[in-house]
Amino acid sequence: MMFFRHTHGLAFAGVLSALATFPRVQADTTVIPSTSFSSYSTFESYWAYLYPWGSDHNGSARMKGSSSDHSNIVIASNTLSLIATPTSNPSPPTSSSNPHPAIHYASGAVHAKSQITVTQANSYTISGEFSASTAKGTWPAFWLTAVNGWPPEADIGEWKGTTNNWFNTFNTSSIVRSDLVTWPSDLSFHSLKAVLTAQPNNVDVKLQFYMDNTLRATQYGQGFVGKPMWLIINLQMEGSSGSPGPTGTTTYKARNVVVTRTGS
Repeated sequence: MMFFRHTHGLAFAGVLSALATFPRVQADTTVIPSTSFSSYSTFESYWAYLYPWGSDHNGSARMKGSSSDHSNIVIASNTLSLIATPTSNPSPPTSSSNPHPAIHYASGAVHAKSQITVTQANSYTISGEFSASTAKGTWPAFWLTAVNGWPPEADIGEWKGTTNNWFNTFNTSSIVRSDLVTWPSDLSFHSLKAVLTAQPNNVDVKLQFYMDNTLRATQYGQGFVGKPMWLIINLQMEGSSGSPGPTGTTTYKARNVVVTRTGS
């Protein structure tokens, strides 16, 4: 009996030793759920109106929207719709952001309230489904940009007036990696995903870009580790997408947007 207890204890100790050496499974935290566009109240729990810095950026659209103004930012059927409409002004104002283009449209932008900061202790997966215009003068995007200064920037979805989606990573204004993937022009929904993982040097971030669940590009953000980034969905106009833009309404749709953090 004593021998039995002794061997039983040895067996139990062996199990504990095996468990100690087995890789620990990191927990996933849902930062933004797929239901964030289910109602305006749910939307406002996870997202804020406009760009993080205000209404203007580098195109000819000025963003409009608030909890009381949904003309250009619409939530319906679990879908976010950003709507750009031409403005009629014989003396249009100019954008407050470089390169200060004339404002020809009212449009919509939103940004996530939770910032994205990749560290050695975590990784992020950012995904969604999008119906994006590829017409000349339309410039929808789904992207990450630095909270403090610039870069980092990574474009998960960017459509610049051609039938391509641009996957981009900016390390400086001149050191840019871009991979173009054909995007249909029929406004059908397609999925995009980016997986952001810190590299062993604890400085750089690997970005894996997917379209329709197929890996399309792998890029590297130099010095991205520990740098907080905003997640933005916006419908800019003209600028890098060419001009003149459409004379009618343009709509950019997003649904099932999910942000997941793995690790602490």
